[in-house]
Amino acid sequence: MITKRIIPCLDVRDGRVVKGVNFEGLRDLSSPVELGKYYSDNGADELVFYDITASHEGRKLFTEILTEVASTIFIPLTVGGGINTLDDFDRVLKCGADKVSVNSGAIRNPSLIGEAAKRYGDQCVVLSVDVKRVNGEFRVFAKGGREDTGMEAIEWIRRCVGDGAGEIVVNSIDTDGVKGGFDLEMLEAVCNAVSVPVIASGGAGCIDHFTTLFNTLPGVDAGLAASIFHFGEVTIPDLKKELKNNGISVRL
Repeated sequence: MITKRIIPCLDVRDGRVVKGVNFEGLRDLSSPVELGKYYSDNGADELVFYDITASHEGRKLFTEILTEVASTIFIPLTVGGGINTLDDFDRVLKCGADKVSVNSGAIRNPSLIGEAAKRYGDQCVVLSVDVKRVNGEFRVFAKGGREDTGMEAIEWIRRCVGDGAGEIVVNSIDTDGVKGGFDLEMLEAVCNAVSVPVIASGGAGCIDHFTTLFNTLPGVDAGLAASIFHFGEVTIPDLKKELKNNGISVRL
């Protein structure tokens, strides 16, 4: 049985971890270095670090703080935000990232995923997709959920996997920060379309939401969340214990 992963996400703006609802109303929470170490020491399987305004502000990701986070954790680290070129991949990997997440950069330059996969391997390239329903269609959004690209999400994901994306993070803008549960309909559509690992993001509000996710959609490989972990509403050891009690394989 494949072990399911639990992944906290650090949304970083101006060097601080922040959190909002539906990608809006951000508020300051903590130092990414302190939070990263806490999660590494307390059972997280991986850590995701997003510089959430790098693409929108047209700048490069903060490398100093990223290097510090990478040097204090002992779990795999995925990094995204402002990834537009192979040089950006190179820079982030040299800071200590294990995988690089690309979103707006791939929308601007669709050949980026294929080029990165050839140079660094599929396992290093993570496609992060911000998806929202528009007139009944799953639509891809860019620039941190600010801009409707007009692209249908499932076709875009299929194309990027064909080009070499080795993992997909599905961020549901509709459920982000609402804490009403993961977007099962959206995730099922993605799982049916591709055979690479799929990570669910957006909507976790309690332990039961993770149990429901993995029991309903066994094809989902990992659950990603931010605020419920940051605010201590759910601890990762408690979550994993409950998942195991429900017959879901996790690393304790």
